Amino acid sequence: MTIPYSQSASRGLSSPDVVGFYDEATGSCQYICIDPATRKCAVIDVVLDFNPARARTSTEAADWALDWIEREGLTLEIILDTHPHADHLTAAAYLKQKTGAPNAIGEKVREIADLWRDFYNTPDAFDPQAGFDRLFADGDTFRLGTLDVRVMLSPGHTLGSITYVVGDAIFAHDTFMQPDSGTARADFPGGSAAMLYDSLMAILALPDDYRIFVGHDYGTEGRDEPAWESTVAEQRASNKHLGGGATKEEFVKVREDRDATLNLPDRMLHALQFNLRGGRLPEPEADGNSYFKIPANRF
Repeated sequence: MTIPYSQSASRGLSSPDVVGFYDEATGSCQYICIDPATRKCAVIDVVLDFNPARARTSTEAADWALDWIEREGLTLEIILDTHPHADHLTAAAYLKQKTGAPNAIGEKVREIADLWRDFYNTPDAFDPQAGFDRLFADGDTFRLGTLDVRVMLSPGHTLGSITYVVGDAIFAHDTFMQPDSGTARADFPGGSAAMLYDSLMAILALPDDYRIFVGHDYGTEGRDEPAWESTVAEQRASNKHLGGGATKEEFVKVREDRDATLNLPDRMLHALQFNLRGGRLPEPEADGNSYFKIPANRF
């Protein structure tokens, strides 16, 4: 399996090496964030492959990351997700099972779970405390080798999305896209274009030369190859939805008008019930098989 990838080299002290790799089926950008001094690393938003027509999972992308980590002599310290994804299944539980590394997400996943218990009519499902080893709050910090990592609450796409700032690398998930693509949608349950604008502005308040690594890329009419890295300065100057200083009101109108034209991701109703379990299938039933539950006529 050929997976497009690129490397973004450390710029020196307190700056990570970043490997970005791409999932063509979902347009997802995934990352290995590496401390050059200790060779310790984190993986961020890694995809568990899924065939929605067959409701079958596979592990190509996650195994690609594990192979890279082994080949380069890295030590996986932590498995990070930025939010419960609506367009792909998280590989967090699989990676944890293979490596023993802890997994983590933002603490507001509890509130997202509350929303989706109603949609799935599963009042006892989704215990984030059991599905994840760490639930990060806004402003939390931790270390990745010698690197400081800071957590920023970045709601809008979901009410509980978080950004990881590792030295000069910003893992901005479904907030920004590449400047020629604009920004992420904000119309899922708990989402808000107004909150997304505030989150974008908080990221743009970081230093101009900080690298922004986005959660998705779908190409454009003028660009076929996937891309996932930009800088704060580039996003501020030329982002399709924000460049030139769009006001909050202007942004909200553009974002909401665009969102009104979008269908749900084809994996969404499978993905949320999986991701809110930390990347695990529902408990097997009497026949030993797991079953997805799909709400009809709710969306």
